[in-house]
Amino acid sequence: MVDRLANSEANSKRIAVVEGCFGAAGQPLAIPGRVLIGEGVLTKLCRKKPKARQFFLFNDILVYGNIVIQKKKYNKQHIIPLENVTIDSIKDEGDLRNGWLIKTPTKSFAVYAATATEKSEWMNHISKCVTDLLEKSGKAPNNEHAAVWVPDSEASVCMRCQKIKFTPVNRRHHCRKCGFVVCGPCSEKKFLLPSQSSKPVRVCDFCYHQLSSGQLSASLPTRSDSYSRASKFSTNNMSDDDDDDDSSD
Repeated sequence: MVDRLANSEANSKRIAVVEGCFGAAGQPLAIPGRVLIGEGVLTKLCRKKPKARQFFLFNDILVYGNIVIQKKKYNKQHIIPLENVTIDSIKDEGDLRNGWLIKTPTKSFAVYAATATEKSEWMNHISKCVTDLLEKSGKAPNNEHAAVWVPDSEASVCMRCQKIKFTPVNRRHHCRKCGFVVCGPCSEKKFLLPSQSSKPVRVCDFCYHQLSSGQLSASLPTRSDSYSRASKFSTNNMSDDDDDDDSSD
């Protein structure tokens, strides 16, 4: 089906509409062989609170952005190559249901669908696209991914020293290796994580010592379940800050 649609006029028009919705700030999406598989609104677990994001699944990339005007305008376009993606289902807990993790070497995060059926369809389609890409390229499945950041609301005190309380003065930071919410004194050091940045990035003292001593690999996450701590929070006590955790620390 994908091969049949690849060069069809209908597919070209659909991709052109998506490009138009992102405007001049978005990257061009139309290339030979690319097919738009599906689209929809998913709730993305951001640093401050869960937020609705528009997602577009192509046969080779996953694209998402902030919703400015529903079905008409989006901004802050993100493009994720599917051959680097792995996904894991998340157990339902509290108000957050029908979720799964989207994991890549540079960024990992949780998303939630409106229904269990929608979740199943998204996961099945993503898995099929990834499998097809790897079969065509002959590459092995990706086995490294960035840690999933624990939301700010999950930590009132530093998750490493368990002493410093967070205030407007004592800001929250995130370790790029484990995803924990940590205080400034516990995350003063930086370490080069090649899959995430060409420059050293902020890591907590624990991960720094583990990385420096060779007990941890710079290319692999410290734990595959860093999300587990994040799944226990309530959406009712979150900040209304509208950032999307991409440039914050």
